[in-house]
Amino acid sequence: MRFLAPYLFYIFTGFLSGSVLYSKILPWQLKRVDVTLQSDDGNPGTTNAIHCAGVPIGLLCLVCDLGKGFLPVWLGCRRLDVSCWWFALVLAAPVFGHAFSPWMRGRGGKAVAVSFGVLLGLLPGIPAVWLLAGLYIFFSVVVAVRPHRLRSVLVYGLFAALSLLLPGPFSLSLGYLLLSGAVISRHLPRKTVEAPEVLVLGRRIGAGK
Repeated sequence: MRFLAPYLFYIFTGFLSGSVLYSKILPWQLKRVDVTLQSDDGNPGTTNAIHCAGVPIGLLCLVCDLGKGFLPVWLGCRRLDVSCWWFALVLAAPVFGHAFSPWMRGRGGKAVAVSFGVLLGLLPGIPAVWLLAGLYIFFSVVVAVRPHRLRSVLVYGLFAALSLLLPGPFSLSLGYLLLSGAVISRHLPRKTVEAPEVLVLGRRIGAGK
């Protein structure tokens, strides 16, 4: 149990850190704007914070969402054995905290920004953050997949698969799989299914009815 105690501590604190939904709290505290009520999808995320409360507040929310994923992992990397499979839960905990926040009865945000923060916490080690960023850029600019919900499902699915090819211990690959699963689950359609659309260098090649 003594061996597990440090891992459990960082799992718990990481989850707790992730569960604080700054994109809901800050717009309300600073401008009395509730992004879950005033946005189309009700997501307490950075994009809605920008649209509903303005760019400065939205950027502040982005920094906080990145930081709440970065800090627990960055500290954990310096105090724990990253090759231990328990570290996979340390890696995934902030993302799960955001995606399934207990402060919103398990209905959190889509967890994209916090997942980037988690991966940044591993730097200058495994370059997983560059893989995820590259996939997002490719499927946003070169082969643009719409809507954003579908793009994120595709990106995180490929990230989970391709991250198995990255150098490093299996604990990290397992962590990538877990956090990808959390993000994908938050992007799956709930009620209506939007028609998919694909554009290659701006030229449409397929669209649903």
